[in-house]
Amino acid sequence: MTTDRPLGMPVENWTAPPRPGPAKITGRFAALERLSATRHSADLHRAYSADDTIWDYMPEGPFATQAEFTDWAVWAEGSEDPVFYAIRDLETGRVAGQASFLRITPGAGTIEVGYICYSPELQRTRAATEAMYLMMQWAFEAGYRRYEWKCNALNIASRRAAQRLGFSYEGVFRQATVVKGRNRDTAWLACIDVEWPALKVAFQTWLAPDNFDAAGQQRQSLADLTRDVLVAVDPAL
Repeated sequence: MTTDRPLGMPVENWTAPPRPGPAKITGRFAALERLSATRHSADLHRAYSADDTIWDYMPEGPFATQAEFTDWAVWAEGSEDPVFYAIRDLETGRVAGQASFLRITPGAGTIEVGYICYSPELQRTRAATEAMYLMMQWAFEAGYRRYEWKCNALNIASRRAAQRLGFSYEGVFRQATVVKGRNRDTAWLACIDVEWPALKVAFQTWLAPDNFDAAGQQRQSLADLTRDVLVAVDPAL
């Protein structure tokens, strides 16, 4: 049957992708390990204790004691959505951050990356960037069509990080929720499957050994490499 009404493009041969859950995803600089309270909570609490401000825009934290953090880690380990990973920097061997897949909707082919918390020792490292690449790679190569990033609209550092990683700005949902007793407007960003091939090349180019000089300084920035993939830039940046 034909129609002249706008109904959207058909999604042909669509098969819902699997739910996330590999035990480990390993790259050159970073390894993502399914979060374990037993194996990871002490190292994460130690790393996070260096700066309580990393929890400013997170729904939980900061955690005053190791026991409090371990209680949270027990919950995170058992969660099926979000699915949490601890991030190990393979250059230092230390676990120094976390991230998760969440709002996992295989039937629509959508998935979000969130609960990203990087300790000071992980921030601005190649491991930090590669961890995000590895998660994006898993999602798109598993068959997801849309990969989302949402954050507090006041969290300019998060919005800047998302755009650098190739997420296009989609707008702000006003008064989206209440977090720690405060209003949260939520910024939405996303990338989609047709953008993945170009993003993959950008990440691989940035992560290549010859993109860094003897002092470890980048020759090309990832933001420059992903800029042409963006369909909309964030007006706040």
